[in-house]
This record gives sequence, C-alpha cells and structure tokens, in this order.
Amino acid sequence: MIMQLSEEREQFKSRTVHPIWQLRNDLKQRISELNYHMSHQSQMQHDFDPERIIEEVEFVKEQQQALIEQLSEEQQALEKELKACEAQVLSPLEVVPWALTEIPQVLQEAECPYADLKYSLIREYEQFTEGYLAKLQESSQQTKEMDSNCSWSEEEHWIFHVIINQHPQDLPNRRSIYFDMLSKHLPHKPRQELISHENLYYAHRFTKDQRVALLESWTRYRKDFILKAIMTITEACSAYETEIFLVNDRIKQQEICTELKKKVTQWRAHQEEAARLESSIAAREREQRKQREKHERERDKSRRADEKEKIQKYKAEKQQAWEELQKRDLQRLEQLRKIMAQQAEKDKERVLYRQQLLEKRLLEKKEWAWLEEQEEEERQRRLEALRQQVAVIAEFDPVRMMSDTKASKARLGIGIEEEFLLQRPLFQLHTYSEQQIISDPRIRIEMALREAGLHQTMYAKEILPQISPPKPPRKDMESTVFKK
Repeated sequence: MIMQLSEEREQFKSRTVHPIWQLRNDLKQRISELNYHMSHQSQMQHDFDPERIIEEVEFVKEQQQALIEQLSEEQQALEKELKACEAQVLSPLEVVPWALTEIPQVLQEAECPYADLKYSLIREYEQFTEGYLAKLQESSQQTKEMDSNCSWSEEEHWIFHVIINQHPQDLPNRRSIYFDMLSKHLPHKPRQELISHENLYYAHRFTKDQRVALLESWTRYRKDFILKAIMTITEACSAYETEIFLVNDRIKQQEICTELKKKVTQWRAHQEEAARLESSIAAREREQRKQREKHERERDKSRRADEKEKIQKYKAEKQQAWEELQKRDLQRLEQLRKIMAQQAEKDKERVLYRQQLLEKRLLEKKEWAWLEEQEEEERQRRLEALRQQVAVIAEFDPVRMMSDTKASKARLGIGIEEEFLLQRPLFQLHTYSEQQIISDPRIRIEMALREAGLHQTMYAKEILPQISPPKPPRKDMESTVFKK
C-alpha cells in the first residue's frame, strides 16, 4: 500500500509539478537570454515569441484548473464513500439484528430423540432472546428519540466530539479544560447550552455503548447456549442409544432425562442471574458517572467563587505582589549566580578531565609509534639478512675489468648512431596543441562551470549541447557525447 501511494505520488509529480517547474525554468532562461541580448544589442539565436509563450502559459493554467477540479470531484466521491462506510459500520447499532428473531439453524437441524427436550431448549432460547430483544428495542427507541448531532449542526457537533475526545479521562480538571477550549472554538454558544449539549452527548454515547454491550452479551450467550444445547442433545442421543441396548432399564433412562432437564433449568438460572448482574453493573456505572459529573460541577462552582474573590482582592494585593516578585527575582538572580559558579567548577573539572584524556591518548600514540619503529627496525634487519642470503657474488674477470665501458664508448662516439635510433619515438603523433584546445569555447565554458560547481546541474546539461564548436565537424566525425 505504501509503495503504491509513493508510485502514485511520483506519477502525480511527473504529470503536474515537473511540467510547471520545467516551464518556469524555461521562461527564466528565455528572459535572461532576452535581457542579455538587449543589453549587448545582439541577435538572439532562437526566435522569442511572447504571444506564443503567453498562450502556452494559459494552456498550462487551464490544465492545472481542470486537474484541480478533477481532484475536487475525487475528494467529494471519497468523502461520500467514507460516509457510506461509516453508515454501514454504524448500522448494526441502529437496527435490531434479524438473528435475534429466529432460532439457530444448528438447533433446528439437530436430531434429538426426545421432542420435549428439543422443545424446551428452543423455548429457553426464545425466552432469553425475548429479554435481549426487549432491551435492544428500548435502546433503539431511545436512540431514535435522540438526535445524532444533539440538535446542533454536523460541523459544530463534530468539533464538540473531537475536543472532548482529545482530553483523557484521568486528566485533572478535564471538564473545565475542555469547556475553556469549547468556548474558544464555539464562542457563539453560551455555557448553559454547552452543558446541556454535554449531557445529551453523554446520554447518547451511553445509549450506544449500552446497545453494543447488549449485542456482545447476546452474541456470547447465544454461542454458549448453542454449544451447551448441542452438548445436551449429544448427551441425549448417547442416552437414547444406551436405551436401545438397555431396553429393560427404564428407570435409569428417566433419571437421565430428569438430570438433563435439571441442567437446562440450572443453566437458565445462571443466564438470568448473569443478565441481572450486568444490568445492575450498568446502573451502578451510570450512577457513578452522574456523581462524578456532579462533583465536577461543584468543583467548578467553588473554583469560580475563588476566582471572584481573587479578582476582588487583586487591587489591594497589587503592591504586595510587586514586592514579592522583586524579592523572588533577586533570590532567583542569586540562585543563578550560584548555579553559574557551580557550573564553572564543573567546567574546570571537565577541562582537567579532557586534558588528562588527551595526555593519555598522546602517551598511547607515542607508545604505538615506538612499537611501530621497533617493528620497522626488525623488518629492516630481516630484509638485510635476506639480501645477504640472495646477494650475487661476481667471478673474477680481468678482461672485462680492463675493457672499455659503455659510457667511455659513448664519449668516444662508438655506437652513438644505434643509440640515437633507439631513442627516437616509434610513431609520429598528429594532435591538437594546448592553445588550440583552450581556444574552443566549449572547453572554456565547461571549465568555468566546473570551477563554479555547476557542471553537473540541469542548466549545464541544457546549455553545453547548444554551444557550437569553432569549426563545424565532418558528418562522419560528429560527436554523440551530449546526445545520450
């Protein structure tokens, strides 16, 4: 997904951004050439047509406007898809599931040898489903009676929702903080209306949470009931098979049936007790939330009273506050001086420590240098011993010793022609001189760009192929270096 987004981004740049930047650079280059030729009163190499350039710019603007409109349409389509997905996700919270009103297919298709047992299981499922269905219908009625935006516009309700969710539950003075932020973002809303909207918002959210909890509880209980019902039917089938082989043991069969019914009744009692416990827990949580909101309102009320008293005492305590501030500033200045003195001592210790480390490193370098010198001397001794082992000992040759040397023969001119022929070059070179190479404007411009550090830029790549050589090349000797 990330690679696809990056590829789409690069494709968007190559189609939209890069042509605009290329057009911008082209216009800058043309304007600079025009200014240069106007200042030097020379003829431009290429024709400069302002009307054609303006038409090209207008065409690019129209393309960009069409692209922006297309992107806007795509944005609106994506927003509609997101809203549709949100409606599909939230639809189970607004509508009672159809699965609540029908018996599971597994329970219907299960083969039970005892019809009354299967009927009791189905009846038990219908009874606890009716209880959940009544609660869900009550919750749905409450949700329908409440407006999803709590009588506000969608944008204002979204701002309210985002600001409240930005503050965690364990934040101190959470309610007063997000009320201050709400008053800044929604200044046209009075405080009493914000409090009323807050109560409606929490009531609507509590109803949705309660509905989700009911659906999750029903799904969990339905799964447990189906599992236990299948186990009960399996046990009944096993008991029936046992009955086939033990026809005479009718008393034992009745005991098994009684035990199975007892298990179903016991499981039903457990389910009812669990449902009552969940209802009581939800009621206690609701009461606890109300108490917490009441305490927060009381704290806000007491805080506002304290703030009013502080405002009334402000004028009387202004001079005293100024003196205390002056005193605190002096104390802070003294503390800063002490801290700076302590920091200076620490800096001295740090400098001393760094100096010791430097001396230690210098000593280690000297030791390494001495070791390397010792190793070099040892290597030279080994090399000298090796040279002595492989040294050539010439034999005694008095004739060679008394004969002329090559240097003496060269001074006398013996063999000088042969040496002259050997020292001549093997081939004659035909090339350009240094002056001819430097006179080429392409070489001079490339050297100037290289000195300025611009020889690898797009400007250099565009301008170097446009420079013509001093002498037009032959058709069979045309260079293709800048055409790659």
